[in-house]
Amino acid sequence: MTDRIVYTEDILSGANGSYSAVVSSLAPSKKYYYQAFMTVSDGNGGYTEIVSTTIGEFTTLAQGQAPQRGWLELPAVSTGSGFIEGNFGTGKSRNYSYHYDTNMYTALWTAYPLTASHISGSASSTTWYYNPNVDENIQINVKGNSYGTNYNNSTYSRGHQLPAADRKCNADMRKETYYLTNQTPQIQNQFNSPMWSNLEEAVRGLTSSTDTVYVVTGAAFQKVGETKNITYLNATSSTIKPSSIPVPNYYWKVLLKVKRTGGTITSASAIGIWMEHKTYSNTAAWQNATYSVKQIQDWTGFDFFVNLLDGIETTAENNSDWTTFQNF
Repeated sequence: MTDRIVYTEDILSGANGSYSAVVSSLAPSKKYYYQAFMTVSDGNGGYTEIVSTTIGEFTTLAQGQAPQRGWLELPAVSTGSGFIEGNFGTGKSRNYSYHYDTNMYTALWTAYPLTASHISGSASSTTWYYNPNVDENIQINVKGNSYGTNYNNSTYSRGHQLPAADRKCNADMRKETYYLTNQTPQIQNQFNSPMWSNLEEAVRGLTSSTDTVYVVTGAAFQKVGETKNITYLNATSSTIKPSSIPVPNYYWKVLLKVKRTGGTITSASAIGIWMEHKTYSNTAAWQNATYSVKQIQDWTGFDFFVNLLDGIETTAENNSDWTTFQNF
């Protein structure tokens, strides 16, 4: 391993706060370790070196997967080992971005813009593919068949995070919705269909009255601060990897609409939906599960819609009424 030394040019007073340094030419998808050193002057020409007792670590992004900032649908950047952030696009059109937990084999969020043009067209695909930018060994092996065959549990289907029906406009964009990193084991009867599908259709319906709906869809295993049992599915043979996979305990969406004067955003409205992952006899059960985006931030630990001006963001994220959001 090659050691690298980087320096900050700051003159620190009191040595309080957070500091950073840039390290260049790192390899993609590789874990690195770091340790901090500080040289302190006593003001009389003497110096003392302080060495951190903690050795930190981080993993670089996959090649070509630098996350984009500035898009309204994107949550704040999450860092740390075990996570991959990436995005897909075709030509000048962005498709979606994702935050993938390599330990849980799950995109904890998938963010995308949705317009009337996205849902218009005849592009079709039903074939699943490995995400080419993520190691196949950390993707759930359900490419050729669903969970009943490889994980001995037909209760679960390959539930899309970004629905395929949201990308009828372009064959390449639709194909990217069938990457395995865009699916999780989701209860098929009385969750995925028809209840969750009902919600997805309602979101598509919003595009008839606004130019863009900014969507973040996610899966969660527990709320922040919660200890909740997680169900695991086991592979049917030793040749199937990963051998054991977790089932999310919750699914959620946060949605944003904005109004502009010229190119400037003057106001915004947002809404959240949070569903326990179980069966629902009511096909519109999601209508009774609307929350403020602020509440879902508290439950997930993610910071949504950070590219809005603070005052506009705060107002938007306190709404929990679907009708208010729908009529905005």
